[in-house]
This record gives sequence, C-alpha cells and structure tokens, in this order.
Amino acid sequence: MKKIILASAALLIAGAVPAAADVLSDIKSRGTLIVGVKADYKPFGFRDPSGQVVGIEPDLAADLAKRLGVKLELVPVVASNRIEFVNQGKIDIVIATMSDKPERRKSVLAIDPQYYSDSVNVLMTQKAKFASWDELKGRTLCATSGSFYNKEVESKYGAVIKAFDGSEKPLFALKQGECIGYLYDQTFVQGKLLDDEWKSAYHMPLPGILETPWIMAVKNGEDGLAKYLSDTTKDWFKQGTVIELEKKWGIQSTDYSKRMHEQAKGS
Repeated sequence: MKKIILASAALLIAGAVPAAADVLSDIKSRGTLIVGVKADYKPFGFRDPSGQVVGIEPDLAADLAKRLGVKLELVPVVASNRIEFVNQGKIDIVIATMSDKPERRKSVLAIDPQYYSDSVNVLMTQKAKFASWDELKGRTLCATSGSFYNKEVESKYGAVIKAFDGSEKPLFALKQGECIGYLYDQTFVQGKLLDDEWKSAYHMPLPGILETPWIMAVKNGEDGLAKYLSDTTKDWFKQGTVIELEKKWGIQSTDYSKRMHEQAKGS
C-alpha cells in the first residue's frame, strides 16, 4: 500500500512539471516571429536613414516569417548577447553573422546546413594592384589584434602584420599610409566598399580565403523549429535566395553561396 501511495505521489509530481515549450507552436499562436539580428554590420544588418534595421539577414528573417504566416519582430543583438538572448527566450532565432564554432554548438542548437560563409580578405588602396596572396610577401598589412588569421597569413604568405585594437584604428592607419591594406573579414570589407567614403579610393582585388561558415541558432531542445529552419535553408539554396540577396545589397556572391546553390539545384 505504501508503495502504491509513493508511486501515485511521484506521478502527481511529474504531472505538475510543465511540458517543454514548443517554440514553433508558440510562434504561430503568438502571431509573431522574434529574430535577433545585427544592427551595425552593413550590409547584413544595419540601420537605414529612418532607423529601421535592414539588410541581408533581416530579409532572411522576413522570409521565415512570411513562410510561417506571422509578423516579424527584429531585435538588435551584438556578439556578446546573441546566444544569451536565445537561451533566455528573448528571441526565437538568432541570425547575426555568428561563426560556426564548437563551443557555440554546446550552448545553442545550430542549424545545418549553415546559411552563409564568410572569408578573410584585404581592403586595399586603388594603387595596390595585386592579383594573388603570394604577392603580399614582405608587404605590410594592417590588422585587428587577436584575429585568428593574422598568424596564418603572415606565415603562409609572408605578409608583415601590423596589428591594432578594434577595427577603427587599423582603418585610420590604412588611410595614413602605414600599410597597403586592412586584413579582416570579407563581409566587413565589402560593407565598407558600399560607402562613398571608401569605394572611390579602395577596392578588394584578392579572392577570399579561410572560409568560415555562419550559423543560425535556436535554444537547445527546439528540434521542431530547428528542422523547419534546416528545411528552409535548403530551399533558400535551391531557389538561389542568398545569391539574390547578395546582389540586392551590392556585394559579391561568395564561393559558398554559389557552391551550395549548384549542389541544391542538382539534388
């Protein structure tokens, strides 16, 4: 009898624990998809003159909301809080230039296939006429301290790296003629070349190297939402959606975008 009572109590306690939330169902019942995006990374997520957040990733978020038949709410995030916002439920999804790293996959549920991939490149003065990375031997490149690719570019191509904190100092040094170019993320370089201040006197003549995929992510355990995002990403590649958005926002299509499109078309 005692065992029966204990078993019944255990069942009551188990029943009192709420079932895990299904975010995909919540989104549909709420009528709004909440997505974390960058607001300071042109052209992937930035504010237009009216203050509205626009760009490639907000457009992808808008497509997700349209497919679900709900409204879209964009929440600006930065590198230091984007994972935290997902895990705290402040956003449903993060689409915010987030590189695919093993430690990040432990904190959130990453979406495969990765929707985008960045590379490393150099913002150069128009006077710098280089066609290959091998031509950089002995040449000085400004860079951001701590970037993982500084040592590799230095050792593999013989460039001389002059590192500074942040991104503004190396850009200023480039303007002052302290180097022939700024070694940084290709997406950042392409964003700079959209601005009148830079596009008239600078260019990006080299092919990108050291491809680094980006991930969308949701909270761990949200398998239903993750599958929906995975299926949608595959459709983006098949339809050429990412390539169309690169063209829309004025940047070159990456090798990754083109490669994934060709693979998806053939599948």
